[in-house]
Amino acid sequence: MLWIGVSTGLVTNLACQAASAQEPSSQPQLTGLPTVHARMATGPINIDGKLTEPDWQTAEPMMLTQQSPHPGQATPYITDVRVLIYHDALIFGFKCHDPNPKAIQVHTLAQDGDQFGDDTVSVVLDSFGDKRTGYYFQINEAGGRLDGLIGGPGNFSTDWDGIWNARTARTPDGWSAEIWIPAQTLNFVGGNGHWGLQLDRSIVRDQTELRWASPTLDADLYDMRRAGDLEIMAPLKQGHGVEFAPYSSGTMLRDFAPTDRNWMGASGGEITWRITPELAAIVTINTDFAETEVDSRQIDITPWPLYFPEKRAFFLEGANQYLFGLGLNSTFVPFFSRNVGLLDGYNIPLNGGFKLNGHVGPWSLALLDAQTRTAYVPETVVQYLGLPSAKVDGTNLLASRVAYDVDKHLRVGAIVTHGDPEALVSNTVAGADAVWNTSEFLGKHSLQFGGWGATAQGDVPNGNREAWGLRVVYPNDLVNCTAGTNHYGEGFDPLLSFLPRPQTHQTDASCAYRPRPSPTGPFSAIRQASYELYYKRITDTSGNLQSQLFSFRPLNVTTNSGDNFAILAFADHETLTTPFAIVPSVTYPVGSYDFERYGAVLNTSPQRKIQFSNVSTVGGYYNGHLYHQTNSLNWTPFHGKVEAGVTADNYFAHTPQGSFVEKLWQFKGALSWSPDLSLSTFVQYDNVSFDLSSNTRLRWTFRPGDDFYVIWDRTWVRNTLQPGTSFDPDAESVTAKIRWTFRP
Repeated sequence: MLWIGVSTGLVTNLACQAASAQEPSSQPQLTGLPTVHARMATGPINIDGKLTEPDWQTAEPMMLTQQSPHPGQATPYITDVRVLIYHDALIFGFKCHDPNPKAIQVHTLAQDGDQFGDDTVSVVLDSFGDKRTGYYFQINEAGGRLDGLIGGPGNFSTDWDGIWNARTARTPDGWSAEIWIPAQTLNFVGGNGHWGLQLDRSIVRDQTELRWASPTLDADLYDMRRAGDLEIMAPLKQGHGVEFAPYSSGTMLRDFAPTDRNWMGASGGEITWRITPELAAIVTINTDFAETEVDSRQIDITPWPLYFPEKRAFFLEGANQYLFGLGLNSTFVPFFSRNVGLLDGYNIPLNGGFKLNGHVGPWSLALLDAQTRTAYVPETVVQYLGLPSAKVDGTNLLASRVAYDVDKHLRVGAIVTHGDPEALVSNTVAGADAVWNTSEFLGKHSLQFGGWGATAQGDVPNGNREAWGLRVVYPNDLVNCTAGTNHYGEGFDPLLSFLPRPQTHQTDASCAYRPRPSPTGPFSAIRQASYELYYKRITDTSGNLQSQLFSFRPLNVTTNSGDNFAILAFADHETLTTPFAIVPSVTYPVGSYDFERYGAVLNTSPQRKIQFSNVSTVGGYYNGHLYHQTNSLNWTPFHGKVEAGVTADNYFAHTPQGSFVEKLWQFKGALSWSPDLSLSTFVQYDNVSFDLSSNTRLRWTFRPGDDFYVIWDRTWVRNTLQPGTSFDPDAESVTAKIRWTFRP
């Protein structure tokens, strides 16, 4: 156990160094949050990234301060940000000084590309002033765009796509940028309002972060309680408050056995009516999701279903308003929008739907009502879901969420869902929750408490129909801990939810101690270390143990350049009450199993043009042994114009019931001529389905909100009865789709 002794010594040394490096006086105290006034520009603003218009010189300056690694200290990366209002849009201008412009890093130009390894600037807007929810806009130095929604502390997603634009320009001493965010893209407090605003700049080569407000290590970028104040000095208007977004598409479908080819066209779209600047109603007709990126496959070596994120644009608008409870994540999602229009990943057409998103004073309102169309699903879906037939009748599905801000700390809410995606039974779920949070615990730290309760009614199993949960979270830089418990009764069967472990009682706790060594000590190459403990126990509702996991990371270090290395160990207990067929040829019998596993993680810094990561674990697996290794290699040359990455996820198991090998191989590539024009491909193969598939997309944004797509999907199937044979073509589709947005 040499590694335990080495890591224990490292903990002691790092803790001693951290004692002086993290004294309270070393971080700025939150004595007040900054304020800036957004005033109307007197002349036109050309979005070219150059900030040459006279209005930029008279706008109020906002200077960013070092947030990490040394809060409040001087930095050579001087950053001046200003904001103007022009034609009912907010325009942010950034001037980013860099002492070595040749070292600026960019790895992607594609819209919504991974910018984790890029030099970036970000704007975070709390347009309701509720200090909880927000919009996120980020660009890299080449103008690549990424956006997302903030649903509350610790809840952030980049799946949302808004209509906005940005341009950048190189300067002799760095770079500059202009970000254009039209009022019609946002829901917000009307009139001369006070919004929350946070600004960020990331310099990836030395892992430096700059912030406008709350430049402390405990302040998360997406925590709107830490944001400054943006005062809107000229009312933002949304025109007539009506937006039309029609689409038209043509598709060629081809089956290879038997040979068959069909051509079809479709049209439809969305109409948005902004009842007030805070509240929007959306109607969708003949909804189409052809341009949605395909799911990344996962290998499941557990008896429980896996979580896949929502990617369809219609369901992502306002998705942050449906967040429920505190820290539930994928343990329980009361309204899981992938249950609308999808069955086991197979598309169920939507005739249409209606959405209501926004705020009315302290109230947050969200409503979704969708009508599916009768469809016929493949036999594989019928068998997996146990459907009575391949015909799935059309049905109405509804979800509604209401929340009320009692004060700046406490939010209470309720949620209701109704409907069965399989159109077989009646099912209604109602729940209530409360979340209290503060960023002023012991002066400057974050602390959160949450509780929730729900009930299911209709055609549900016998037994207790209630569910409930409690959680406390202390999410800070040096110490990050959480603990919670959740209970799901025998009759709690929420059909529009995601609940992978029903009829259970679940308890978990985790804690991480994360010291930052002194920059002048013997461990100065380490930016931050982390020592982590995690425990989870799952029983049935009678208290009989189902699963128990204890994991330990005795060493997890990140260097100043961003490279990461970790060692991990965990002990697992699983009780099978029914046989578990991991593959058709290997089934684990009913019984109790205890096993231990050990592993290591290596991730090279995302700033590198060639990036490598490896996760390897070895040890027991039920009553046998399992070796798991995931390797990925990414190459991003030519300043983000080319991206190529491969991932191999392999499992090798030996058990008394038999041996098995599961493999998942993936390739992602992209060629981007500009942030508005890119060609991407995603190829996947696994030896469970023996299915090789490719999804290739051309996206051209010829104007913000107006897009043209060409999507080519093709699948091949390996003939497993004749080993060594090639893949046989299975199906193919080519779709051309154009979508406009009209804002009269």
